[in-house]
Amino acid sequence: MELIQNAPDLSAYLAADEAIDHDHPVVRETAARLAADVPDSYAYARAAFEFVRDTVPHSQDAGDPRVTWRASDVLTLRTGICYAKAHALAALLRAEDIPTALCYQKLGVVHGLVAVRFRGAWHRQDPRGNKPGVDAQFSLDGERLAWTPDPESNELDYPVLYAEPHPAVLRALKAAPDRPHLWKTLPTAL
Repeated sequence: MELIQNAPDLSAYLAADEAIDHDHPVVRETAARLAADVPDSYAYARAAFEFVRDTVPHSQDAGDPRVTWRASDVLTLRTGICYAKAHALAALLRAEDIPTALCYQKLGVVHGLVAVRFRGAWHRQDPRGNKPGVDAQFSLDGERLAWTPDPESNELDYPVLYAEPHPAVLRALKAAPDRPHLWKTLPTAL
């Protein structure tokens, strides 16, 4: 699948916004801590991915009713669904000048991922969090995502790489008072 940038200028994939608030102190402090232990940007990207995947539980898996959407809140409260975890990872990567896009799959509902730009290409990553039957890994040599869409079930990969969260995703997150409500209002298509 050919990935398509929705913003032609690569600098858009380094920008901060209300959800990817990489200028927030908690994001900056987390990024600095992760960067101190690695030799280069590739190792940093892997460390940031593993940090979000492994230390921020997916709220559905953990039974946490809280809804987070802003990267700094995800990192502070240590909870979020796939979209929120993608926002947190994007913020950590952008904080260290690694171009990062948001991208999505349709798997019954819309699922959130990120794509990082290395070696002149985009590489999709899924920081959702592993559990039995889910083994997402950081990879620049072929995708190791949580799920592969099943076309026979009308599932698909959306090819667009967004510089900002998709409006339907952000609207659902912001409007939800809790995760059970959010589950009823998740976007089913983009």
